[in-house]
Amino acid sequence: MGRQKTYLDKLSRTFQIRNLLLRQALAECLGTLILVMFGCGAVAQLVLSGGSHGLFLTVNFAFGFAATLGILVCGQVSGGHLNPAVTFALCLLGRERWRKFPMYFLFQTIGAFFGAAIIFGMYYDALWDHPGCFNVTGPKATAGIFATYPGKHLTIVNGFFDQIIGTAALIVCILAIVDPYNNPIPQGLEAFTVGFVVLVIGLSMGFNSGYAVNPARDLGPRIFTAIAGWGTDVFTVRNGWFLVPVFAPFLGTIIGVIIYQLMVGFHVEGEVRDRKGTEQENVRLTNVTSNDNPKEATKEMH
Repeated sequence: MGRQKTYLDKLSRTFQIRNLLLRQALAECLGTLILVMFGCGAVAQLVLSGGSHGLFLTVNFAFGFAATLGILVCGQVSGGHLNPAVTFALCLLGRERWRKFPMYFLFQTIGAFFGAAIIFGMYYDALWDHPGCFNVTGPKATAGIFATYPGKHLTIVNGFFDQIIGTAALIVCILAIVDPYNNPIPQGLEAFTVGFVVLVIGLSMGFNSGYAVNPARDLGPRIFTAIAGWGTDVFTVRNGWFLVPVFAPFLGTIIGVIIYQLMVGFHVEGEVRDRKGTEQENVRLTNVTSNDNPKEATKEMH
């Protein structure tokens, strides 16, 4: 037992990364891998089984719980963003440094890439057994297991607004959850509430294009499918649809931040600021009164 602890201690010292930003980025990579692995795994079961091992409802629950688990895995190290849009929102508000944004985006995308790769390997035989196993479009398409694609009815413009609205809703809810002045969530329950938000968005906004609302979650698996056999069609289908879930969420983030701050954030922060100002003024007046009383007592003695 003692020898094992010695070896583990040596391994820990050998592989310990002292660069904080790199440690946080690796944690984001693992958290996003968890999100995509469980979420896309549920989609794979639904598609490849022909509906016998899953429903639209189970996919939404899987993504919601996957978000919760991903945050629990990396939250204490990196904050558990799992989504470049969330990182972008916190940078806009000055709660995170801007240098984190490109690093988090890169490692979240890498994590999503490997999450898709794991599901591809796990269901490899089932994919080959599925008719049209590497189709990007059509009734037997399987590319949608990994990345999001628009429904037949959806135009690029409508899809762009779909992603803006979905991401704005996500950001508003997350800002409310992490806002220390607005009925803060008990410590340790943030991951569960964020997972619940993802679930609700999926249940209400998933019909059009699968509610990516996360550039890394969509881009990483899409790159993987391009390499794994689906080809460049994953980027060219529907007039370059892939650009929509990559760029629209950032615009939705800006809108979400503005809405939350104008309608809630600035006001609750202002109340706390005013309360602190009043308390400081009261302390100052108390100190002045305390300093005057000894002088008056001294005059009476003379």
